[in-house]
Amino acid sequence: MHKIWLPKMLAAGDLERPFVAETAIRELEQLSAATIDRYLNPLNKRCACLVGSTTVAPLLRNSIGLSKAGDSPATKPGLIEADTFGHCRATLLGKFLCTLTVTNMVTGWTENYSIRNNASKWIVQAASQLQQRFPFELRVFDSDNGSEFINHRVANWLQQHDIEQTRSQPSRKTYQATVESKNNHVVRKHAFYWRYDTAAELELLNQLWLLVSARLNFFTPTKKPVGHATTTNGHRQRIYDQPQTPWQRVKNSNLLAEQELEIVEERIIGIYPADLTRQINLIQTPLTALARDKTQSAITKRQLHMASLQPSINRLD
Repeated sequence: MHKIWLPKMLAAGDLERPFVAETAIRELEQLSAATIDRYLNPLNKRCACLVGSTTVAPLLRNSIGLSKAGDSPATKPGLIEADTFGHCRATLLGKFLCTLTVTNMVTGWTENYSIRNNASKWIVQAASQLQQRFPFELRVFDSDNGSEFINHRVANWLQQHDIEQTRSQPSRKTYQATVESKNNHVVRKHAFYWRYDTAAELELLNQLWLLVSARLNFFTPTKKPVGHATTTNGHRQRIYDQPQTPWQRVKNSNLLAEQELEIVEERIIGIYPADLTRQINLIQTPLTALARDKTQSAITKRQLHMASLQPSINRLD
């Protein structure tokens, strides 16, 4: 990450600050990911999560194949995992916005799109938008067993676009660990823990995801598990590859022709990571202003409701 961000920040003048000395830059280049995480850990702990799952009871279709944890890992881009995140915060009551997240298993390329709710027509709308943002063709659409995915409208759309549909085994969240992890690393990290339920918030969220996508896919290296090894004491240990951005992994896959690579590269001509961060912050500020008070009100109502039920619970005990 240092090799990508620091040269661009230096070129853009973002590090021309009195407290940024050459020694500080050299020290930053030598910091490991674990050290950075340790420094940021106190800040991350302040963001405690209070939200439940919004996946409804499964509506299974025998015609949709099962994906299992023991399946051979994909080696070519095209397989994506999909999941929805409900911006409900403290309560599932009432209407609230949802965000569809799709992530590619091979490259880590991730896209998000927010919708009014989990109705199948909105899922199809979101999938149509996100399909255009991937630099390669989608071949397999893997999801959980929620009825927002397992329905005729979504199945028909996937068939029309020659995309195979698969689903994970019921009650096995670990089978979709890749996209589930994005709920924290992408959705909660950038959209926070507020309750969103208005058209204005929906518009801001989708503006936000375009910026997050550019920073995440072009400028944020990640490690990818590539196998297992056995330690000297006999324990099984995961092996990871060298950190790369999703875009670097796409280029290394040799899927795209030279002209196609140039078209994708045009998306980030003249764009610097620090500029994306500032634009993200500019959207997060009004989002927070719109949602803070009603979220706190919903939390208070839930706490009062739970307190009113406590005497009945105590009598049952």
